[in-house]
Amino acid sequence: MAARIRETVDGDLEENHEINVTPFIDVILVLLIIFMVAAPLATVDVNVDLPGSTATPAPRPETPLFLTLKDDLTLAIGNDNVPRAAFAAVLDSKTKGDKQTRIFLRADKVVGYGDLMEVMNLLRGAGYLKIALVGLEVQGDPAAPQPGAAP
Repeated sequence: MAARIRETVDGDLEENHEINVTPFIDVILVLLIIFMVAAPLATVDVNVDLPGSTATPAPRPETPLFLTLKDDLTLAIGNDNVPRAAFAAVLDSKTKGDKQTRIFLRADKVVGYGDLMEVMNLLRGAGYLKIALVGLEVQGDPAAPQPGAAP
């Protein structure tokens, strides 16, 4: 009940206001159920074979700096092999200490995702946050199977 009306001794009517929380609790319970149903739907749990990109590539700088992760997990900056221990120092010398230089990261097709992320963490640890991933341009339908790809 929202309000009760009582009659006083002198004949006036007096209102007694009480807060009725039952509708509020009902609304909260409905919202709780909605969020409990919707939360599992919001997570991404789908195995995906990512397609190639047919987007027009961004213009290259005059002298791009390529970091290559080879199939044997060795690193090369430009055409020079670099040991991981001296990676940050060699990269600083190539960029002349400019941490805003965009690093173009190439990785062999057989390199695992975890190994690629390890190299990106090396870049981040050295202070280089502008990283561009390099891939081959795909001509035609990106959904079509690539030559040499498993069906």
